[in-house]
Amino acid sequence: MAVKPFKLVVAGLSAVGLAALAACGDAPTDSGSDNANASFLACMVTDSGGIDDKSFNESAWAGMEAAKAENDDIDVKYKESSNTDDYDPNLQASVDDGCDFIVGVGGLMAANVTTAAQANEGIGFAIVDGSPSDAEGNPVETSNVYSIQFDTAQSAFLAGYVAAAQTQTGTVATWGGMQIPPVTIFMDGFAEGIAKHNEDKGTDVQLLGWDEAAQTGTFLNSFEDAAAGKSTSDTFISQGADILFPVAGPAGIGALTAAEEAGDAVNAIWVDTDGYESTEYGSKLITSAEKGLAQAVQDAVQAAYDDKAGNGTYVGTLANGGVALAPFHDFDAAVSDETKAEVEALTQQIIDGTLVVESPASPAAS
Repeated sequence: MAVKPFKLVVAGLSAVGLAALAACGDAPTDSGSDNANASFLACMVTDSGGIDDKSFNESAWAGMEAAKAENDDIDVKYKESSNTDDYDPNLQASVDDGCDFIVGVGGLMAANVTTAAQANEGIGFAIVDGSPSDAEGNPVETSNVYSIQFDTAQSAFLAGYVAAAQTQTGTVATWGGMQIPPVTIFMDGFAEGIAKHNEDKGTDVQLLGWDEAAQTGTFLNSFEDAAAGKSTSDTFISQGADILFPVAGPAGIGALTAAEEAGDAVNAIWVDTDGYESTEYGSKLITSAEKGLAQAVQDAVQAAYDDKAGNGTYVGTLANGGVALAPFHDFDAAVSDETKAEVEALTQQIIDGTLVVESPASPAAS
């Protein structure tokens, strides 16, 4: 059955709605193509945050490179977006470059990718963390846009359960880069995992930064502003939070620096990638709510090469390995065998459908 939502404590910072990122910044950068013998060119347009954002851009590019490594007839390149104003010119430049398959990384780019795909029906496109839609977010039927999505509420649920088990103060916190579905889905799952622990174990762990029932919480309106991420995290720490769950790409590094400055009493949980390996703050990370973006992108590129991508949809789940809870690494001894066994049991319950983790942002299964 579904986990019931519970009343959360919301931090003092106000929520913000979806808005454009910063105004025009530096000129977009791109990588060169270096395999002149390849007959198929797969291209990627990044979201803001850079190709080495320690999060979804970096993971998506790893998938592109893996596709090239596995197939000598595939070459790959990327164009880097500094902000939302770069999406359209980068997509058009990829078309002009003769790309056979163009991957747009990030749900904010969904409408841009859809428009480009409609104007270039002979080219395959893909959207990461989104599906074909218009500027208002309404679904659009296309023949050449492949959707790559992840039900990260599932992995975040497990992370929330672990956070509730590990907190010493009884208070944890989450905050997002922007209030968009690929962000709030993590926050919903995290909240439900805490609720499950409270229900099953009789605890009263409080969550700052997100009210699942009201769908309101704390957002930076940026995925790059690590300084704002640190100040937001410092506020939550001052309110008693000893575990931080930033859902904000590179801006989330601010939470890790805040945790490091706070000493041993404050730790964090990362998203998208295994932060123990992708960031320099592994010693502060209990675990990560991962999504298998690299493998999904690699598979999409190969499917496009085989002319089998089309307008298909991939949804990563615990059942198909598309999302997962990362290892505990340095915290392995700190997490009890009891909690580990409970997480394993909850994972299996989600996989077999006896436990349903729900979020308004959850993608429909393919």
